Amino acid sequence: MFLAFFFSCFLILPANAWALQSHGAPEGLYVHQMAHVFFFLALVYLYWDISRSSFSGRGWVYLKIFCVLMLFWNIVAFVGHAVAIHIDVHIVPEAGYLHSRIQGPITLHKAIFFITKFDHLLAVPALFFLYIGMRSLYRSSIKQHAGKAKR
Repeated sequence: MFLAFFFSCFLILPANAWALQSHGAPEGLYVHQMAHVFFFLALVYLYWDISRSSFSGRGWVYLKIFCVLMLFWNIVAFVGHAVAIHIDVHIVPEAGYLHSRIQGPITLHKAIFFITKFDHLLAVPALFFLYIGMRSLYRSSIKQHAGKAKR
């Protein structure tokens, strides 16, 4: 009973979650950028493996769309992190991270930084295609197993 009360306090009285973290001086950024490179290579391999295989069906098409969208997201995020090195001093936080604004004059770096902050416009549809792809693959496997059980 005590544990239920204790954990419900976390739900009722939340504190800062710190979901957005900044990386420490250059080592953190280097490791993060290397992770983007490895993720990019993994997505390229997954796309290539699906394409060369004899996999057919709608689920595999959705999974390939997921790979393409996440590849573009990865490029946008990589560029955004690289440009952010030159931008951080020009951001004026008003009432937290979501209400920050960039001080003028607007340069190419600042414009690219601003555009890369919309990376969720690629990530959210990509995750949706991952979901419907996995759901489609699951449903097709259920149909296959149901067909084999009837024999």
